[in-house]
Order: sequence, then structure tokens, then C-alpha cells
Amino acid sequence: MAIAQYLDHLLAQGIYCFSGVEASQFLGSNVIATRAALRRARHKGEIAMPFRGFYVIVTPEHRKLGCLPANQFIPALMSHLGELYYAGLLTAAEHHGAAHHRPQSFQVIVPRTRTGITCGGVRVDFIGRKNVAGMPTQDFKTPRGYLRVSTPEVTAFDLAGYPHHAGGLDNVATVLSELAEKMDPAKLVSIADLSPISWSQRLGYLLELVGERELAKGLAEYITQKDAVPVPLSPSQPSKNIRQESRWRLLPNEKVEPEL
Repeated sequence: MAIAQYLDHLLAQGIYCFSGVEASQFLGSNVIATRAALRRARHKGEIAMPFRGFYVIVTPEHRKLGCLPANQFIPALMSHLGELYYAGLLTAAEHHGAAHHRPQSFQVIVPRTRTGITCGGVRVDFIGRKNVAGMPTQDFKTPRGYLRVSTPEVTAFDLAGYPHHAGGLDNVATVLSELAEKMDPAKLVSIADLSPISWSQRLGYLLELVGERELAKGLAEYITQKDAVPVPLSPSQPSKNIRQESRWRLLPNEKVEPEL
């Protein structure tokens, strides 16, 4: 059977992702012959390979992009890799209607950091978080199935914890101001233990900065109960001789200017 027939067979079943092994088994050809056929299909732009041995069928409307959009193949890729995941940070914020600017890459949270991938005009970054399995998520429907996305509350903690992956603290504060209406104060406090306490300190400070004092209130009580030690707002900036913000036990060593 020709590779074109195999692709048609998959499309007829609504399948847009497959592995090289699956293709070889279905075609009844050896690995070398299958790879050659897949390589020819890639050169024609009919398929793309975002990850070694994992292929996506590039439908006509996405030929210019050179790949399927990330939200349409990431669930299948992570299943192929046998790895837990959720779309997080700015990608999650965008799904919740809170991305101030369209993210430059599709951000995926995984148990350990992986090298990012580029497929045509699609870029995917993998950010490590050891307790991915315990983080609350929700499913978003895509044209190819469902994508697992962090809840607004988890997204907020991740933004506070990984500001260098979110365009810096100015952008984090901006996104939090837009994400706030989707967050529940009780849920925010209930998941605080899933992250380092410094993330709660930073998140509470930023929420208060953008006028979300009610959302921040529970975190302030949580920080007091935990008897948190002072930490810098920006881990990458010097914090010597910075006066402590007592409510958050935070050293505001960077001026944050959100776009409000």
C-alpha cells in the first residue's frame, strides 16, 4: 500500500497523528522503506515530524504553517511519549482569555524539562514541574480532540513561579489582572501547598498590585500561617538593602509596571 493511501485511511477515521512504527506495520514494509516514503511525503508538505518518529498529517489549511497547530497534536504526542502534561503559563492564560499578547510559543508543563521542538511555524517549549500529576486541570475542546490545560488558579501560580517563561514580571502582572475574573479565592488557597511558598508570596503581592486584594487575602493568611521567610520578588535581581513588604514577607527588588 502506498503512503498516500495510508494517510487517506487515517483521515477517514479522523486520525491526524501517527508513529513511524505504526506506518511501517500498516504498510507491511521494512523500516528503511517506510522512512523513505515518509520522507517523500514530508518534502511534499503532506506530513510533518514535530518529534523523532512521530508524524502529523498537515491538512491543506495548515500547509503554509508547515505543521498542525500545537494544540491539535500535543495530546497525541504526550500520549506517544507516555508522559503527563498540561498546557500552562501564557498558553493556558490565552485559553482562559487572559493573554495580553499572543504567546510566541506553545508552553507545555511536563514532569521534567525537555528540549523544545519546532515544526514548521510552530514552536513548543517544555517546562519542568515535578508534581504535574497533582495539578488541577480542565479539558478544552480542539478540532482534533481535547487539550489538558491548567486551571486559572494553577496558571496564576505557574506565572508567579516562572516569570522568566512569561515575559517577565511586568507581563505576569498584566496577565494576572486579566485572569483574575476567572479565579476563585478559595481554590487559590487550596492549591497553595502544591507550589513553593515563595510563589504564594510573589503571587499575592502581584495580585494586590493590580488591585485584586480580595483574591490575595487568603494567600496573605496562608503566608502568615506558614511563617514564611522573606524572599526577593525577582530571584534574578539583587535584593540587598531592600525594605521588606511585611504583608507578603517579600523584598520588592524590581519595579513592576503592568499594562492596565
